[in-house]
Amino acid sequence: MGHFYGVNGKKLQRQYKDYLSDFKEWDQKKHAKQWLIFPENIGAYLSIDETALSKGELYTIITNKKAKGKKGSIVAIFAGTKVDPIIEQLLKISAKKRAKVKEITLDMANSMKTICKKCFPKAVQVTDRFHVQKLALEALQDIRIKHRWEAIDLENEKIKQARASNKRYNPEIFKNGDTRKQLLARSRYLLYKNPSKWTKNQYQRSAILFNEYPDIKVAFNLVQGLRNIFNTAKSVEIAYTKLAHWYNDVEKTGFRAFNSIANTIHINYRSILNYFINRSTNASAESFNTKIKAFRAQFRGVKNVEFFLYRLITIFA
Repeated sequence: MGHFYGVNGKKLQRQYKDYLSDFKEWDQKKHAKQWLIFPENIGAYLSIDETALSKGELYTIITNKKAKGKKGSIVAIFAGTKVDPIIEQLLKISAKKRAKVKEITLDMANSMKTICKKCFPKAVQVTDRFHVQKLALEALQDIRIKHRWEAIDLENEKIKQARASNKRYNPEIFKNGDTRKQLLARSRYLLYKNPSKWTKNQYQRSAILFNEYPDIKVAFNLVQGLRNIFNTAKSVEIAYTKLAHWYNDVEKTGFRAFNSIANTIHINYRSILNYFINRSTNASAESFNTKIKAFRAQFRGVKNVEFFLYRLITIFA
């Protein structure tokens, strides 16, 4: 805007902050760094998530899904993720308004669950399916990475042996042109995808990978099985049965990381199964976090937290 009107951008920003806007008279400026609440934006369906505003400092943000990332989206913003200060401020909102909340989506953090239970007691808690799937994908990638380090160590050892014998080391080349080390490195992205979305080269690479590393194939099938449960189960009862079968499949493999995921699902099974009521996710919160990051990048970071929050709530609250 400054360039369009032939005005220095930094000067225009200072003028807006000090004179054109009502930032100096903003009634929430004193506590803006700690908390901001907008009770009028509370709706029946909320999301709660955390995001970093500046220098990696986390803020807990509650948003109204009905606003769809536009004006009226922000219900509350809190510095940090500590439970007690957040609950203290949320309880200042009338019980009648808080009782309006029918459903709230969140991740598996115990702090988030405690906040929702204390402040929105009538709301159904729904664990975001993508957080569950992300854990399974991370477990799969851990197995791949473990094999990759082993392949790197093996290749380094063979190179040393070849040099000691004054010979040239020639690594094993698979039919798609990959070495063992390259096969494991280049398989990273195909393991995130459903096989129906693989390219011809990825099909070929996956066939070699699964033939060489059967445990990666088993882990990949577990990830796909979990994804299919979320995609195809039509009711809570069906999902409960399918998750029980998936749990048994995990136990048979003996994979430590997947056993940890299965136990996490078992502990959080009620809120995970609540997904199958309305199939609600935390996608709106993740989308809003992306908007905040884009807003932050547009202004080249956050130099003044209060002013950044002022501009944020002017647009989205």
